Amino acid sequence: MELKFILNKPFTTNQKMDFIVKNNHQQGYTIKETETALEAWGYTEEEKKQAEKERIALLSLTKREVFLALYKAKGITPEQIKAQITDTEALIEFEYANEYYRGNPLIDLIGAKLGYTSDDLDYLFINKELPAAALDAKADQAEDLNPSAVTKKDIEKE
Repeated sequence: MELKFILNKPFTTNQKMDFIVKNNHQQGYTIKETETALEAWGYTEEEKKQAEKERIALLSLTKREVFLALYKAKGITPEQIKAQITDTEALIEFEYANEYYRGNPLIDLIGAKLGYTSDDLDYLFINKELPAAALDAKADQAEDLNPSAVTKKDIEKE
């Protein structure tokens, strides 16, 4: 966290309340009162990006939601996706999961094999559908699945 604003003492009650409303209620900063000042502390841009990355990694979709989104986007069936996974352990992880978590490296690998970017996959897990740009760019590629297979060794590299 970093210091965003400071209100040095002495200050009036109205100044204190205005500072708190502006910096805590409106900006979401943490207010700390010291012997000499009232301070507003907030996260750095790097901390905000890391927190958002962690939040997205915990998002999950059911198998149905994932398969419907891919079918709508590219006409891809679950069988076509499973055919891409040649490693038994990776196939078990994919086939028998009740939910898929965005932070699972298998999601990135399969998404990349299907031509989706990390941003496309984030959008999918946030909105339960692929972004319109991804749909437009990839709609005509349904039959052109990448022939390279996903293996457990690929997942462990991530």
